[in-house]
Amino acid sequence: MKVLANDGISKSGVIALEDAGFEVITTKVAQEQVANYINTNDVAVLLVRSATKVRKDIIDACPGLKIIGRGGVGMDNIDVEYAREKGIHVINTPASSSDSVAELVFAHLFSGVRFLHDSNRLMPLEGDTNFEGLKKAYANGIELRGKTLGIIGFGRIGRSVARVALGLGMKVIASDKFVGEAAIRVDFYNGQFINVDIVTEPLEDLFKHADFITLHVPAQDGGYVIGKPEFELMKDGVGIVNASRGGVIDEVALIAALDSKKVAFAGLDVFEDEPTPAVQVLMHPNVSLTPHIGAATLEAQDRIGTELAEQISSILKLEK
Repeated sequence: MKVLANDGISKSGVIALEDAGFEVITTKVAQEQVANYINTNDVAVLLVRSATKVRKDIIDACPGLKIIGRGGVGMDNIDVEYAREKGIHVINTPASSSDSVAELVFAHLFSGVRFLHDSNRLMPLEGDTNFEGLKKAYANGIELRGKTLGIIGFGRIGRSVARVALGLGMKVIASDKFVGEAAIRVDFYNGQFINVDIVTEPLEDLFKHADFITLHVPAQDGGYVIGKPEFELMKDGVGIVNASRGGVIDEVALIAALDSKKVAFAGLDVFEDEPTPAVQVLMHPNVSLTPHIGAATLEAQDRIGTELAEQISSILKLEK
């Protein structure tokens, strides 16, 4: 049985699938050729990340497709319910990249509070001629310890973010429509751990109390999670990180809030107009930028590959 990993898969994932008796194809097929390739090569399993879209046209055109797998959490690039109505299994790997995304959130937070995003741009240009000037410009950094982090969306990734924040000595508050409270277990290298109970609160309260805000919510069908009215509720000088999905923050309102200093800095891994983000966002001096790489660590890719392989093997064994 053939598996097309159209957006790539880790070596460990390939080995796990091959050991289970699958032929793994890692050829990158253009979006418009995916259906034809699946049918021509008798592909039974299609694995994607965020690049390949699996809409109704592909699902209808590929009657031999048994499984669609998404390496990662969000499945907004797949018509999930339609596929399941057609008898196709749709799977993802929600737990595999949580820690990777959480660490990137803090990369952006550390970058913002110590101006690394800007100093890394200007030091190569002015470091040898304006060292003292730059030193003065970046001398007003702040510490994360003791500050309040507001987490919007308290699922697996939000809870991983909470663990890191608690380890840093931050106060954590959270808001989630579907989670009332959660016990966060913070593990240490020597086997010791602590449990911290966090009760979620209304978004309005989070906006008012948080020194920093990070979003971990799915793509929105209508409206923004954060727009102009929400920015007005926030503390002056708040920092915001979005490593979830583009379109949950109104980027026009964000730029205005940055320009007015309402928002001190933003860290963005995702954008409204991927893969061509707005130039105003890319060029803003108070925005730390990454190109949608939240789950792109070697460790996460290994976990994603092996987890997909395990799920695929389990499903197809049950069908035999």
